[in-house]
This record gives sequence, C-alpha cells and structure tokens, in this order.
Amino acid sequence: MTDLPTKSDILRWIADNPTQTAKRDIARAFGIKGGARIDLKRMLKELEEEGHLEKRKKTYRDPEALPPVSVCEVVGPDRDGDVYARPMEWQGDGPEPRILLVERKSDVALGRGDRVLLRLTKVEGQDHAYEGRLIRKLTKTHARMLGIFRGTSDGGRIVPIDKGSDKEWLIRAGETQGAKDGELVEAERAGPKDRMGLPRGRVIDRLGDPSAPKSVSLIAIRQHGIPDVFPDETIAEAEAAEPVPLGNRTDLRDLPLITIDPSDARDHDDAVFAAPDDDPKNQGGHVLWVAIADVAHYVRPGSALDHEARLRGNSSYFPDRVVPMLPEALSGDLCSLHEGEDRACLAVRMVLDREGNKIAHEFHRGLMRSPASLSYEDAQAAQNGETTDKTAPLLDTVIRPLFDAYTALQAARHRRQPLNLDLPERRIELSPEGRVTSIAFRDRLDAHKLIEEFMVLANVAAAEELVKRKSPLLFRVHEEPNPEKLEALREVAQASGLTLAKGQVLQTRHLNGLLTQAHGTEFDELINMSTLRAMTQAYYSPDNFAHFGLALRNYAHFTSPIRRYADLVVHRALISAHGWGKDGLTPIDIERLPETAEQISQTERRSMVAERDTTDRYLAAFMSERLGEEVTGRVSGVQRFGLFVKLDETGADGLIPMRALGGEYFHHDPEAQTVMGAESGTVLGLGQRVTVRIAEAVPTTGGLVLDLVAAEGASIAPGGRTSRRSTPKRAKGKAKARKAAKERKVKRTRRG
Repeated sequence: MTDLPTKSDILRWIADNPTQTAKRDIARAFGIKGGARIDLKRMLKELEEEGHLEKRKKTYRDPEALPPVSVCEVVGPDRDGDVYARPMEWQGDGPEPRILLVERKSDVALGRGDRVLLRLTKVEGQDHAYEGRLIRKLTKTHARMLGIFRGTSDGGRIVPIDKGSDKEWLIRAGETQGAKDGELVEAERAGPKDRMGLPRGRVIDRLGDPSAPKSVSLIAIRQHGIPDVFPDETIAEAEAAEPVPLGNRTDLRDLPLITIDPSDARDHDDAVFAAPDDDPKNQGGHVLWVAIADVAHYVRPGSALDHEARLRGNSSYFPDRVVPMLPEALSGDLCSLHEGEDRACLAVRMVLDREGNKIAHEFHRGLMRSPASLSYEDAQAAQNGETTDKTAPLLDTVIRPLFDAYTALQAARHRRQPLNLDLPERRIELSPEGRVTSIAFRDRLDAHKLIEEFMVLANVAAAEELVKRKSPLLFRVHEEPNPEKLEALREVAQASGLTLAKGQVLQTRHLNGLLTQAHGTEFDELINMSTLRAMTQAYYSPDNFAHFGLALRNYAHFTSPIRRYADLVVHRALISAHGWGKDGLTPIDIERLPETAEQISQTERRSMVAERDTTDRYLAAFMSERLGEEVTGRVSGVQRFGLFVKLDETGADGLIPMRALGGEYFHHDPEAQTVMGAESGTVLGLGQRVTVRIAEAVPTTGGLVLDLVAAEGASIAPGGRTSRRSTPKRAKGKAKARKAAKERKVKRTRRG
C-alpha cells in the first residue's frame, strides 16, 4: 500500500515546485499509483475547499494570484522596521507581489530567509499587494546543506562537508544551477527521497573552490546560517546616522577615558579611567569610570537596524573576518570610541574601597572624547616602565592609577573566588592569501585581566542598578553543573590522582581547589578542560538565576553593545529607568524579553559552534601539509569508537580510531574512561601522554585522524584493524578490565 503524503507535504511540494503542480506531477513526486490516486484527488479537493489551493485548468494554482494560504520566505525589514515576505510560488507575468507580514505579539521570532506558512489577504491602494498573518514557521522542515558537487550524466550529487554526516543528496538535471564538478555549493531539499532513500535537492548557490583559503570561514557561515549580508534598508539607516551633540548629556570630554584593546581591533566599545578617591572617608580607595558606546541612540526599537541586530544576536569572529552585528558605518565609526573624536556613551562611575569592594556607583548618559587608543601591549609595556611618546604623558595620571585599581580588585576577586580556569588561547595566524602560517599562544598580560575585571564590575553595577529600580532586563545566567557532569569531572580527577570532595554544596572554591591541585602538573590542561566541560552553558534570561562561574548574585551584559544585542537591551533598560530619552525599552521590548533571551542565546551558541568549526578546518588545513609526521599530545576523551587526543603544538583535537590502537581487541570502560587490550592488558586512558602519527587531515570537514605510535607507560602491539575475538577471549578480557578498574579504585581511595 502506498503511503500518502500529508496535506502539509503537498503544500510544500506545490510551493517548492511551482511548474509541477498538476495532479500527475504531484502523484509522480510522491510515488502514488493505482487506486491511491483517488485518495490524492480527494485530498486536493479538500485543500481547495479549505482555501489552501485554487484550481486553474489542470493545475492547482492561479498564476496571477496567490492562494489564501501560501508558503513564503521572509525577506527582512525595511527602513521603517516593517517585515516583508516573498511568495515561493509566483508564476505571473508581472513582478512578484509584495507581502507585508502583520506580526502578533505571540508570533515566534522570524528572520530573513525563514520559510513560513501565511494566511494572505489581498489589499488595495498600498505599496504591498497582500498582508500575511503567520500560521506557522516552516524553516526546520526545509533543510539546507553545504557540500561538494559531483556531476553525473543525469544531474549530480552533493557530498556533505559536515564531518557528522555521510548521506549524499541527489540533484536532478536542470536543478544544478550550472555547478561544476568539485565546486562548493549550497543546496536545499526539493521533494521526497528517491527509491534508495537518498534526499533530493536543488542547488541554490555556488560558492566556488572549497580548497581556497578564503572558503574556510565562509563554509561555517553558510553551514550555520549566520546572516552575513546586510539588507539595503539596514545599511541606509546606518549611513544616515550623524554624530551626537552634547544636549542634555553629561560632558565627560575632559575625563581621560582611554581604550585598551587588541592591536588589531576594528572597533572600540569601552573606555576606562581610574583615580585615587579624594574622599577622606575612603582612605586608599579608588574611583573607576567605565564608558561604553551609546549604541541605543542609533539603533532604535522597531527600526531596520534593530530587526537585523536582534536577528544576528551578536557578532561572529573568524581568523580571517568578522561578521558584525551592526553595519560598518556604526560598528567601525559612530559607535566606536575613536581617539580624539566626540562620541556618545553610557558611563558608570564606581567607587572602590581599599580592599577592592564596590561601595557606590552612578550611571550617566554622556559625551566623551578619548585622548588615546592603546593596545594591551602598549599599556603593559608602559606599566613595566617601557614608555613611548604616546604612553609617557599618560603614565602617572592614567595608566598607573588603572593598574592600582586593578590590584585592589584582585584582592576582592580572591575573596569572591570565581572559577579560576587557566586555558591557553591559541591564535591562528594567516598569510595575506588566507593560508595558515603558524599556530601561536596568545600572551596573557595583566592589561588583559585589568580590562576583564573592570568590565565584570561594570556589568555587576548595571544589573544591580536595574534590580534596585525594579526594571525589566536580561540577566546573564550561569547555573551550577548538573550532578552527572560533576561526577564525570570527579572521575577524571580520580584518574589523575586528584580529588574533588563529595557530600557538600558545590561552590566555585571547591573547583578552584581541584585546579590548584593540578597546577604545574602534567594534568594541568586536562583538568582545566574537564572542568570547563562540566560547566553548564551560560545564557540570557529575564529571570535572575545568578552566575555560578563568576560567583555573582546579579550579573548582566552592559559593556559590548556593538557586538551583543543583550547589552543593547540593558542600555535601553538603563535609559528608561533614568528617564534619559524615548529610545529606551518599549512595552513591546519588555513583552518579548523571554523570546529575545531565547533568540540571542541560540545565536550565541550558533556563533560559538561556527567559530570552533572554522578553527578545526584551519587546523586540519595546517596539519594536511604534515601527513606522516609524529607529534605528541594527551588523551582528552575516551569513547567506544576511539580516543580523542589534543596535540601539544597546535591544540588541535584528533581521533585515534579503535582500529589504529594495535593488533588486539580493546574493551571500553566508560566509568574509568579507559580502553584495555584484551590480550596484553594495556590500558589507555584520559590524560595519558601519547605520540601519534598524522594519518589524515581533511580541511573541508575539519577532520583529523591519528595513528597511535607510543603511549606513556604502555606497550603498543603492532597491527592494523583488529579482528573480532571469540566470545571466551572477549569475556576473559572484560573480566580482566573489571579487575584492573577495581584495583585502580582501591589505590585511589587509599591515596585520598
């Protein structure tokens, strides 16, 4: 019996295939034969009666009109903030009609490119032909894929570049968009699977040579759906913006607020200044100013800029490019605190006592002019006594007071005991052509830590201010680890000969104790990485669940509105709470806070994954020129299919498949996080140092496959893919593995 499609399946087929909408086309697409055609005819009749379809001759559509319910694609807001859509099934002689999306408060967030099912109403005398109300969002059912096109006689196929997928898509002749063999393409699903169960698709974009260096980040951008082209209306709004006059703002232009950023920074969204407190009641205290670009002045609620910023959620950073949240006219100019230029800002004046405790704060909406833009290296060198013509005049009045305030904050931080992870950050250095030239560790200077501590304190002040004023806002939330992840961390610690005590309410100081035990040992980086993996993902929420990692009760993001939408929301909340203007939080903003929190938490995770995938691909490209080389690393993960190894030199993560462990069967012990040779008793586990050979590196997927050469304290039997042993042999090996695990557990208990 033929399985009939659902009505939704039929509607999607008609929308995606506007030239194949006769009953016979639909029947052929879904493999409907014989008596099942009668059921199909009945379903089409029902869809016609329900208003979903209009029959014209032998097809179920009117080329010069849209049906009352249509599948459409969101094309983004215009400069007035109105959101429009385009029909996916227009075949008329004239231009496709414009559809205004009439949004309701209960509607889900929509972004450019989303597929939606709309109920349409024809209108007259407007600059749009239809108004559409959302029935449901269809994006998740309309899959897209990035892959390598391989031409065939009847069209082609697409080989996915995602290392987690091995299912190819089939492309019919006429739906290849002229793609050439070996070209990187983007495709979307087009119709049901073929008889072999393979998805059918159509090429929608050709992206060129996948091996080109500039393709690496582009692959991640497209694969994860990160918007990287601004709509014309958004760019027009940004380019129409003008500098802000002083007006009713606080004049901060005589305050020497300096910016301290990476040497290659393209924007400057925060500036700082500190001085000793001259209040006799606060002997040894400090006054600290943090000023942040006033993005809210330019990005007004409901504008095209606002729609696009909320859709993107944040900027995304790749080794060769930045995909910004805001157009260059704002992010690189009017909202960037450039040296010597008047710039609008929101600033907080904070008073610290001699122990580094914040005892007071107040916010201002001001106008500032930075006397200097320094790099981290500039500031650190000046503090160390190596001044330049630029930093010498600032040393005593600006730079040293900043470091004095930082010293006080360090004492307060030590008492608070936030999670003290120490993870080396690697920097991928590229040639002008985009090829990897080296993988280097980023220096961790006190100047970096100084800015981080100042920003954390400003974020705390913003959250406390809004809580005190009972204002809605978005908190930055980080909940404590769940018991399962904590137990996994405890097992890693035990396997490394370290301890993490049970039976107490977990606090960050307990985790810091574990990190201190590991510091300076061979397990240092492993314990830091494992602790990070045990943490929950931070997110945004209108409800305050505190920040576990920072050991803070009230925390919000205030300091980076150029690159994070959450900070823009907090700025608007401060503007409304202080009555500084009409560009604060609107009632609609407040009503949509839960939805906005979910949206930007998702875009943040999307950017993190895309950035990580890009790094993996760059590292794989770098390692592909070193095939056959032997390198050292440490086992960072143990799974039943193999061992993950983090390489010392580059930080790249590679996989040693089980078949490459040696000429015997290995048993996986998930509790001990080890594998054990059935014949030799060789144990390989988490944290173990290994020497491996680079066997395979695939830049298009970021995959790195390794062969095991040697392992610390283990004898590796030679051999390739291991044959499966008889049941008695494997049972004997499992018993041996269980016995070894028990013995290790006893040893750890005694050592503890």
